[in-house]
Amino acid sequence: MSLLCVRVKKAKLQGPPDKFNTYVTLKVQNVKSTTVAVRGDQPCWEQDFMFEISRLDLGLIVEVWNKGLIWDTLVGTVWIALKAIHQSDEEGPGEWSTLEAEVVMKHDEICGTKNPTPHKILLDTRFELPFDIPEEEARYWTRKLEQINSLGDDEYSFQEEVQKKPLPSAASQCSFEDADSAVDDRDSDYRSETSNSIPPPYHTTAQPNASVHQFTVPSRLQQQGVLRESCADSLQNYDLGCQEHVAISPAGSSRYGSSCNVSQGSSHLSELDHSHESAHGSEQEDDHQERGSNHSYHSSGSYQKDGQAWLREQEQPRSKGEEEKVCETEEKHADHSAVKLPLELEKPKDVDAGAQVSYHGDNEPPPFPPGRAHWIRAISKVRLRLQEGQDEADPSKPPWLKGGPAGGLYGIDSMPDLRKKKPIPLVSDLSLVQSRKAGITSAMATRTSLKDEELKSHVYKKTLQALIYPISCTTPHNFEVWTATTPTYCYECEGLLWGIARQGMRCGECGVKCHEKCQDLLNADCLQRAAEKSSKHGAEDRTQNFIMAMKDRMKIRERNKPEIFDLIRDVFCESKLTHAQQMKTVKQSVLDGTSKWSAKITITVMCAQGLQAKDKTGSSDPYVTVQVGKTKKRTKTIFGNLNPVWEEKFYFECHNSSDRIKVRVWDEDDDIKSRVKQRLKRESDDFLGQTIIEVRTLSGEMDVWYNLEKRTDKSAVSGAIRLQISVEIKGEEKVAPYHIQYTCLHENLFHHLTDVQGNGVVKIPDAKGDDAWKVYFDETAQEIVDEFAMRYGIESIYQAMTHFACLSSKYMCPGVPAVMSTLLANINAYYAHTTASTNVSASDRFAASNFGKERFVKLLDQLHNSLRIDLSMYRNNFPASSRERLQDLKSTVDLLTSITFFRMKVQELQSPPRASQVVKDCVKACLNSTYEYIFNNCHELYSREYQTDPNKNQDLPPEEQGPSIRNLDFWPKLITLIVSIIEEDKNSYTPVLNQFPQELAVGKISAEVMWSLFAQDMKYAMEEHEKHRLCKSADYMNLHFKVKWLYNEYVRDLPAFKGKVPEYPAWFEQFVMQWLDENEDVSLEFLHGALERDKKDGFQQTSEHALFSCSVVDVFTQLNQSFEIIKKLECPDPVIVAHYNRRFAKTIGKVLMQYADILSKSFQSYCSKEKLPCILMNNIQQLRVQLEKMFEAMGGKELDAEASDHLKELQVKLNNVLDELSAVFGNSFQARIDECVKQMSDILCQVKGTGNVAANARNTVAQDADNVLRPLMDFLDGNLTLFATVCEKTVLKRVLKELWRVVMNTMEKLIVLPPLTDHTGTQLIFSAAKELGHLSKLKDHMVREETRSLTPKQCAVLDLALDTIKQYFHAGGNGLKKTFLEKSPDLQSLRYALSLYTQTTDTLIKTFVQTQTAQVHDGKGIRFTANEDVLPDKGSGVDDPVGEVSIQIDLYTHPGTGEHKVTVKVVAANDLKWQTSGMFRPFVEITMIGPHQSDKKRKFTTKSKSNNWAPKYNETFHFILGNEDGPDAYELQVCVKDYCFAREDRVLGIAVMQLRDIADKGSCACWCPLGRRIHMDETGLTVLRILSQRTNDEVAREFVKLKSESRSTEEGT
Repeated sequence: MSLLCVRVKKAKLQGPPDKFNTYVTLKVQNVKSTTVAVRGDQPCWEQDFMFEISRLDLGLIVEVWNKGLIWDTLVGTVWIALKAIHQSDEEGPGEWSTLEAEVVMKHDEICGTKNPTPHKILLDTRFELPFDIPEEEARYWTRKLEQINSLGDDEYSFQEEVQKKPLPSAASQCSFEDADSAVDDRDSDYRSETSNSIPPPYHTTAQPNASVHQFTVPSRLQQQGVLRESCADSLQNYDLGCQEHVAISPAGSSRYGSSCNVSQGSSHLSELDHSHESAHGSEQEDDHQERGSNHSYHSSGSYQKDGQAWLREQEQPRSKGEEEKVCETEEKHADHSAVKLPLELEKPKDVDAGAQVSYHGDNEPPPFPPGRAHWIRAISKVRLRLQEGQDEADPSKPPWLKGGPAGGLYGIDSMPDLRKKKPIPLVSDLSLVQSRKAGITSAMATRTSLKDEELKSHVYKKTLQALIYPISCTTPHNFEVWTATTPTYCYECEGLLWGIARQGMRCGECGVKCHEKCQDLLNADCLQRAAEKSSKHGAEDRTQNFIMAMKDRMKIRERNKPEIFDLIRDVFCESKLTHAQQMKTVKQSVLDGTSKWSAKITITVMCAQGLQAKDKTGSSDPYVTVQVGKTKKRTKTIFGNLNPVWEEKFYFECHNSSDRIKVRVWDEDDDIKSRVKQRLKRESDDFLGQTIIEVRTLSGEMDVWYNLEKRTDKSAVSGAIRLQISVEIKGEEKVAPYHIQYTCLHENLFHHLTDVQGNGVVKIPDAKGDDAWKVYFDETAQEIVDEFAMRYGIESIYQAMTHFACLSSKYMCPGVPAVMSTLLANINAYYAHTTASTNVSASDRFAASNFGKERFVKLLDQLHNSLRIDLSMYRNNFPASSRERLQDLKSTVDLLTSITFFRMKVQELQSPPRASQVVKDCVKACLNSTYEYIFNNCHELYSREYQTDPNKNQDLPPEEQGPSIRNLDFWPKLITLIVSIIEEDKNSYTPVLNQFPQELAVGKISAEVMWSLFAQDMKYAMEEHEKHRLCKSADYMNLHFKVKWLYNEYVRDLPAFKGKVPEYPAWFEQFVMQWLDENEDVSLEFLHGALERDKKDGFQQTSEHALFSCSVVDVFTQLNQSFEIIKKLECPDPVIVAHYNRRFAKTIGKVLMQYADILSKSFQSYCSKEKLPCILMNNIQQLRVQLEKMFEAMGGKELDAEASDHLKELQVKLNNVLDELSAVFGNSFQARIDECVKQMSDILCQVKGTGNVAANARNTVAQDADNVLRPLMDFLDGNLTLFATVCEKTVLKRVLKELWRVVMNTMEKLIVLPPLTDHTGTQLIFSAAKELGHLSKLKDHMVREETRSLTPKQCAVLDLALDTIKQYFHAGGNGLKKTFLEKSPDLQSLRYALSLYTQTTDTLIKTFVQTQTAQVHDGKGIRFTANEDVLPDKGSGVDDPVGEVSIQIDLYTHPGTGEHKVTVKVVAANDLKWQTSGMFRPFVEITMIGPHQSDKKRKFTTKSKSNNWAPKYNETFHFILGNEDGPDAYELQVCVKDYCFAREDRVLGIAVMQLRDIADKGSCACWCPLGRRIHMDETGLTVLRILSQRTNDEVAREFVKLKSESRSTEEGT
C-alpha cells in the first residue's frame, strides 16, 4: 500500500465574489474527505489529506461544491490518475487544474472528465516516501535505552507493582520443538502504546485525560483486588523459588471479553483460569517446564540476604540479536495518581511468553520494607501451590485452549545453524498451518457473547423488536407547509423556524415540526409518534386506530420477510414454539412502547475535549445543558478550558420512547454584547456543539463518547463529550448497553453464517459502490444488523470495527484479507481524515471510540503479529500455484500497511515499524526456513522435480544424500533447487508483492538471502574438502563454474553486492591452483609428444604460407585451451586472478623454455640441412609471436606485475635463444666463406696500378671490384635467395646480420690485415692481441709465408667492393637497414684498417699518440710538482708498480719561429723492483715519439749506476720539435733498463709521458710509476700492424720496436 498526500491549496473562480461559498470533496477508492467552506471567488483552503492506496489503476476525484441554503451545487470536477502522481518527501508548489463539468464513466468507474469550465484549482498531490526517525528522536531513544541498560543499579518498587497491572500478553503460539526456533509469539518488533499514562516526549501528547471504557470503572476496592492478583502474578514470573514460568492472562480472556460485564468474582478467578493459555497439551507442557527450570528469566528477581528486597535486572548474554519491545500498560486509578513511562526490554527467546516487568521509576517512593516483601513472597508461593492443584482438571478452561498439534514454528528472527544440520520437515508438512488455518488465536478474538446465554436471549428479543417494526421503512410522515405563530424550533436540528410566514413543515398525523431541509432526516415512525401523542392526550379511539394500523404493518412485515425471522431464530438457536411466543411478546412490546413505556435515566456529564475557542483569549468558558423532554438542567462553568472536566450527575424520568436527550455545550459570556443578545434572542451564550441522543438507543449502563455536532451550517463546532448514562426501563431487567448487545448480535450472526452454515468459510458479500465496505453479510443478515444499529443508535464505525474483529479470527480464509484491508482503510479514514471544522487530533478521536481503544489496538497488535508469522511462511500459506492465494497474499500485505497507517496516523505513534520492513523481514525468515528445508531434503526434492529418467535408481543411503567429502554431487542439485526458488519468487511473488517497489523486490531479496546462506555452507564445505581433497580437481572446477553462473545470473547486480568483490573465488582458489599444477604436467607431456611427432615428420612447414612447423601450433593450442578455462571462470577477484596468472605464467615459461632447450641441443646437427635450421629458428620466433598474443589475452598492460615480469623475462630468454641459434647458423658458413675470401684475395693480388686513378680509368676499378667479388657473390646469391623464401622476416634479418659479421671479419682477417714478419713485432702484437681477445684473428696471418701489403689501387678496389656487398645485404630495403650496416663495428673496423693503409708514417704515429692515452697503468699515477725538490703526495693509486722515475721537464716555444724545445732532466729512479744474482747496472733511456722526427735526435740514455736500486742521475737532455704540430702530438717514453755487456739490455719498466699534460704548466717535476708493458686499443694495434709492414722505413721500424718492448723475465721467477 502507498500513502497518497493531497494538499488542497486554493482556487480561481469566475463570477461575483459574493456568489461563492465553496468547499472541496476528495474521493479515492472508497474514502471521501471534505474541506471547510470558504467564501469568495479566490478561496484559499490550505488543507492536507492522506489516503492509503492499494490500487494504482484508479484515480483521485476532486469535486468543488458551492454551498446553498437547501442544497449544494457542483462547480466542477477534476480526475487525476494515480499512476501520474509522483513520489516525494516534501510538499511542492502544486499544479493548477481546470475544473470540468462532467465525468466520463467506464465499467461503473470514473475514468476521466469532459467539458471544461472557466474555474481552476491548485492542488499538490504526491505519494509519500517511507518515513524514518528524525535525528532528534533517535538521540532521545538512544538516551532512553542507556537509562534502561543501567537499571541494574536502580531499585524496583513493589509498591509500584501493586499500583499497576501488567499488560496481559498473548498466549504463545509455538511449541518449543527446537530451542533454536522457539520464538515468542508477541509482536517482537513493536507493541502499540495503549496506556493512558503520561507519554515520553516522542509520543503524542494529546492523550485523553480520562478513562475510555464503555462500562463503569470497577470500584477501587475491587480494582485493588485484581491488581493484587496481578502483582503476585508478576512476582511469580521472577524465579522466586518456583519451578515453572506461567503466562499471564491474554487480552482475549473473559476478564477482558467483549461483553465487558465483568463481575467481581471473575476478576479474582480469571488469573487462575488462564494461567496456562500458552501450553499446548501435556507433552509440550512437560517440555516447557523442563526448559523453564533450565533458563532463568532475563530479569529474574534477586533477594538480598540482609533482608533488603530489591529486584535487579541481571545481565544476561544476548541471544541471536532478538529483541522484545514490551510496552507496559496500566489502568488508571480513581485518583489518577500513578504515572508510568513505557520502557523497552530485551528478552531472551528461550523464555516463556508473557512475563512482564515493572520498573522503579526516577521519582517513585522507595521499595517496600523487608517485612512486606517477605509477605508478598509468601503469598505468591501459596498462590502457586493452589494453582498447581487446579492444573489437573480445570473445568473453567475455555474449550479452544485444549492441547492441539503445533508444529515447529520458526520465528521471524531465528536463523538455523547450518553446521549442525538436523533435518526438520519445514515446508512440506508443517502441521501448524492446519491448526491455525482459519485465523489468529482465540486468545485474540474471544467471542464471549457466543457463550453468554443470558445476553443472547436478551439480544434475540431486542433484534426481533427492531426488525418486526423497522425504523427504516415505517410509515412516512405526512408533511405540509406550515406557518408558526409563536417561536418554534425544529424537532430534528433544534434550530429556530425563522421567517414571517410558511416557516417550516408540519406532519398532519403526528404533528412533528421541522425545517423543510430537515424533513428527510426524521427517521422516527409517524404512527408510533402519533399513537404516543394521542395516548398522552387521552384520545383513546384515535390511539386504537393507530395501534391497529401498526399491527397491520407488523403482520405484512412478517409475511413478506419470513427469511429474516427464520435467520434470527437459527442464529440464536430458539425452537419454533419459543420463537412464536417471543414474536407475540415483541409485537405487544412495540405497541406498549407507545403508551406504557417509562424509564429512569441517570446522566453523568464527565468531560469534553477539543472544544472551539470562542473568547478573545483563545479559550472558552464551557458549561453543559442536558434536556430530556421538557426537563432541562445545567452544569457549572469551567473557566478558560477547552478540555473541561465536570463530573456532574443528573436524574431524569422519561415516559416517551421517542423522546430525545439534547446535550448542548455553551461558552458562558458575561459582557455587554451578550446581555444585548439575551434581550433579542433566547440564547446569549456562544454555542460550542450538541449531541442529540434517541432515548430508544439507551440500555443498561453506558460510558460513551459522543462527537459534538453543528446546529446550523454556520455553527463552528469541534470536539467530543463523554457521558455516563444509566437507564432503568420499567418492566425490563438491567441489561448490557446496546453497543454490547450489537456486538453479541454481530458475532453470533457471523459465527452462524461462517462456522455453522459455511463450514468455516467466510462468505464475502457482493457489493459495489462507495459504501460497499459497510456491507458485511448477504442481504438478509445485513438488513438485521443495519436495522438493529439504526434502531438502537449504533454508529456505522462501531459496526465496521466489530466486523473487523470477527474477520480477524478468519483472516486466513480466501478473500478475507482484501475485505479486512478495505475495512481498516475506511476505519483509518474515519479517524485520520479529520475535517477542518474540528481541531481534535486523530488519536483523540480514536480514544473517544465506543469500541474501546485498548481493545482495538490489542486486536491490531495480535493481528499484526499473526500476519507476520503467516508471511514468514508465505510459500506454504500462499502457494504460487494458486492465483487466489496470491491475491490474498497481496491483500495481507495491504492489511499490514493499513495497520502501520493506523499506528502512525490514528494512534499517532512515532515511527512504528514500516510495513515494507516488516514484510521484508518476513520474506527473509521464510527464505531462511525454505533454504534449510531444501538443504536437508535436497536429494529427495531433486529426484522428485528434476530426475527425468525413471529407470535410474535413486535410492541413496541417507548418509550419502547430504553433502559429502567423498563427492560433490550434492551441490549442483542444491544450486538447481535454489534457482527454482529464486525464479518462483521473481516470477510469481514479485508481481504480487509490488506495493513497495523501491524497498521490496521479493526476487532480489530471495536471491540475496539464498546466496548468503548458500555461501556460508559452501565456504564451510570447501574448507572441509581442502583438508581431504578426495575429489578430482576437474570436479571442483565444474562446481566452480556452476557457482559462478549462480552468482552472475542472480546475485551480481543486487544492491548489496554491486561493485563488491565476491567471496566465492577464494573458496575454490586452492582447487584451481591444484588444477593448474596438474595442467602443467599435462602441458609438458603434450609438448614432448608434439615435438616427437614433428621430428618424425621432419619439421615440415604447416602450410606454404606458414614458415614454422606444427609443434608450435600444437603447444600453443594446448596452452590457449588451458587459459580459456581459467578465463571462463570470470573470476571477479583481481587478487585471485593475479595468483592464477602468476601460476599460469610459470607453466608457459616452463613449457616454452623446454621447447627451446630441446631445439637448441639438436640445432647444430641440423645446420648442414638446407631449410631445416630456418624452420627451427622460425619456430622459436613463432613462440615469441604467440607468447606476445598470449600476454595480450592475459590482460596485457593490466596483467599482474609479477606475471607480466615473468612473461617479459621469458620473451627476453627466447630472444637470446634465437640470437644463439642465428650465431650458430652463421658460423656454420665460416669455412665456405673463408674459401670464397681466399679466392677474392688471390684475384685482388693480381690488380696492378697506383692509387691515383685517372678519371678515364675509373671503369677499370669497378671492373676489378666486380672480378674480386665474384667468388663471394656466387656463394651469397644462392643462399640469400633461399633464406628470403624460407625464413620469417625477423629470422631472416638475424641470419643476414650473422652472415654480414662473418663476411666482414673474414675479409679483414684474410685480405686487409697483413701478416707480420718481424719476430719482436710479432711477439708484441701477439701479447697485445691476447689482451684484446683477438688472438684468433691474428693466428692465420702469422702462419702465412708470403708477405703482402695492399697498394692504394687495391684499397680503392676493395672500398668499391665493400659498397657493393653493402648494397647486396641491404637488398633494396628487404634486407638489413643501411644505418645498421654503416654503424656495424665489423665494417667500421675494416674501413678503418683500409683508411690507415693509405696514410704516411708520421700521420699514423700522430694518430697513435693522440688516441693511446692510457698505455701504462691506464694512464694513471703520474704526479706533478712545481720542481724536483718538492715531493709529491704518497699513494699514486697504481696497482703493482715496478719502480718510479723522477724527471724535470721544461717546455719552451720560440716566439718567432714557433718551434718547440723540450728540456728533460732525469733526476733519479726510486724503488726499482728487480732480482738478479749478477751485477745490476740500471740506466734510463728517453725517447721522443711524434711526427716529423726522422731528421732529428729522437733518443738519449743516461749513464748506468752499479748495484743501486735507487740511483740518482741528474742528467739533462734537449729535444727539438718542429713547428708543424703542437705538443699534443708528442709523447716521451721513459724506459729503465739493466745494462748487459755483449747481449741485449733487459727492460725493467716503462713509463709514457704525454706532453699535452704539461703544455699549460710549461715547467714541472714529474713522478712517473713504471709499468711492465705498453697497452693499446684496437686502433693502436691496427696502426702498429700497418707500420710493421713498412720494413724500409726506419722511423716505422723503431716505433714498432719501442711499442713492442715489455719487462724482461727476472732471475729466479
